[in-house]
Amino acid sequence: MENKIKRVFPGSIAEEVEIESGDILLKINGKDIKDIIDYKFLVTDEFLELEVLKQSGEIWEIEIEKTYDEDLGIEFYEPTIDSARSCRNKCIFCFIDQLPKGMRETLYFKDDDSRLSFLQGNFITLTNMSDDEIDRIIQYKISPINVSVHTTNPELRVKMLNNRFAGNVYERLKRMAHAGIIINCQIVLCPGINNGEELLRTVEDLYALYPNVQNVAAVPIGITKYRKGLFKLDIYDKETARKEIDMVEKLQRKYFKLSGVPFIRLSDEFYVLAEKDVPSAEFYRDFEQLEDGVGVIRLFRDTIQETLKYLKKNIKGSFTIITGESAYDEILYASKKITSTNENIKIDVKKIVNNFFGTTITVAGLLTGQDIIEQTRYEKLGEYVIMPDVMLKKGYELGKTEEQILLDDYTVHDLEKCLNRKILICDYTGKDLIKIINEYSEEE
Repeated sequence: MENKIKRVFPGSIAEEVEIESGDILLKINGKDIKDIIDYKFLVTDEFLELEVLKQSGEIWEIEIEKTYDEDLGIEFYEPTIDSARSCRNKCIFCFIDQLPKGMRETLYFKDDDSRLSFLQGNFITLTNMSDDEIDRIIQYKISPINVSVHTTNPELRVKMLNNRFAGNVYERLKRMAHAGIIINCQIVLCPGINNGEELLRTVEDLYALYPNVQNVAAVPIGITKYRKGLFKLDIYDKETARKEIDMVEKLQRKYFKLSGVPFIRLSDEFYVLAEKDVPSAEFYRDFEQLEDGVGVIRLFRDTIQETLKYLKKNIKGSFTIITGESAYDEILYASKKITSTNENIKIDVKKIVNNFFGTTITVAGLLTGQDIIEQTRYEKLGEYVIMPDVMLKKGYELGKTEEQILLDDYTVHDLEKCLNRKILICDYTGKDLIKIINEYSEEE
């Protein structure tokens, strides 16, 4: 039943051979379909023999000729086909352990599934994988894989992940890298634990696997007010953030000389805390680490500058932009550039303090609907309210407001009713901000 087909796409091969929603895919070329990785690997062949269990109980044998890599055009009920694997670690910095009770059930699920890493870019720790599963990644050339490393010091990693099997990460990374698998790495930095000299060791170890380990993103620990009974952790401040930047810059200069890339990049939060400007666009190359908050400020700033010339001069409108504390200054700066280009455009930027998780959480992506409502409902707002899409549940579609859900289950529609304003969702990199302003302003 785990291979049950949820959807057949119009005009697809599957529709042509009369595969239907509710059918079950049993085999491809005589091989069982255990999960999405089997499916993705086997479906690439140019000639396929399918066994499909129809809803009538009949088993159809279907022969298909297609081009290499052409998909059948089906979607399964479970993205991984079988159930996603949960995390077996008890990391000292785990954000999910810091959630309050009463939130939607899916928020408490800790995924640690290599298939989701491949399909959706999720980061995994490699701790719940057998050697046979590592072999499978190599055999099927599943790449890239995103790995939460945190440290290559075996003893320290066991301590940080609270898992006695966590210490062999570097051996596994070496094995995959030497087999040609591309790996992106993430490090959650906890002051006094895996930063400083420990970070230096980790990054040097990982660079030894370059270019198969393509890059490393380092992000600061996030601490909510719900940490009662959990491991005591410190957070970064201006001084410690500056020290981290200074040390990492030395590594970056070294790697630039060796390979022309910085290899390790710090998330924007470090620069905001340190009150230092972010690096240039060239430093971030293709901005491949945006999901880790690496380079978002630079991309937003440069995108606004590039698209400002498209702002219409014969329009007027009023807007309120909602953001978190860490991005406030940057959004305010961008709004002033827009309004100075066209004085008939009015933009007010509202900084939302995160009372829900605690004031130590400052990023926009962790804001909740109730904080937004409490801090704006009695304020004078523009005709339209603009929110970055990073605040919303992954997978939402712009046309379906009922699926635009914030962390506390408030929907965009809920916010619109409470604030009595139309809410516009903007790409969090700012690519469509000028377009939105042009579209929702009035011609003079």
